[in-house]
Amino acid sequence: MKKIYTKHFPMRGFKALTLWPFIFVREDRKDYFTAKDERHETTHAIQQVECLWLLFIVIYALEYIIKLPFCRFDRLKTYYSISFEQEAYDHEAETYYNEVRRHYAWARYLFTIKD
Repeated sequence: MKKIYTKHFPMRGFKALTLWPFIFVREDRKDYFTAKDERHETTHAIQQVECLWLLFIVIYALEYIIKLPFCRFDRLKTYYSISFEQEAYDHEAETYYNEVRRHYAWARYLFTIKD
């Protein structure tokens, strides 16, 4: 994965964003981009490859729209309830998770709302 440091992308409030095969890291946050963050973003890269990238974007957006009312229109809770994010956050501390994860592991989170 190639890291690219940018001034305005991703938008303020986010440290990094993965668009396979790149990880975009905000310049003002690069000193805070840890190995844990890199594992999180690498999980997203693997998810994007599994879903043929475009399908990843579609599922991500649809899941956000569908879960938003179930999260009482709390955008942050909805973000954390997206299956791709749940998998990445649940396993970002596991050093070797991406080497041993099962294909489509994110799918088990599809019908869950993060508390």
